[in-house]
Amino acid sequence: MTALRRLRLVDSEKAGEAPAVPAVRVAITTQDMKSLNAHFGSARHFALYNVTLRGWSFFEAVTFEDVSDEGGQHKTDGDRITPKVEALRGCHLLFCLAIGGPSAAKVVTAKVHPIKIARAQPIEAVLERTRDMLAGSPPPWLRKVLAAAGAVAPKPSFVDDED
Repeated sequence: MTALRRLRLVDSEKAGEAPAVPAVRVAITTQDMKSLNAHFGSARHFALYNVTLRGWSFFEAVTFEDVSDEGGQHKTDGDRITPKVEALRGCHLLFCLAIGGPSAAKVVTAKVHPIKIARAQPIEAVLERTRDMLAGSPPPWLRKVLAAAGAVAPKPSFVDDED
């Protein structure tokens, strides 16, 4: 079994409550808790944040003791993917440098949308980009994810009455 640790900031007055403002829960794969700089399977940590139109707040850090390397060769002794997918419960988006097909399928089945980022970048840049997506006009697939999270209103459908 893969060992993992969770660190969550808890406001004792609001423990267990949903955010007051609709938020998208974002998971970021990281080796150092500073940058998006890891592949899904090799990430030592997931940094989880709640993102709203106004900004973001740290929610939780999940640390994995046993991870694969980024050399394309996966260890065959034990399941390292299922605990990572389980750690994503409650998340809407997963940002990572790369994710393999079987892992991506498990993440999508858990109702989390994986987003691959081409280059490492600071976590704040990913969070600001997510906030901008909330404030702007996201593509239909993302609007559906955001609407399910309550972070944006569903796009109204218009009926053309003119013939």
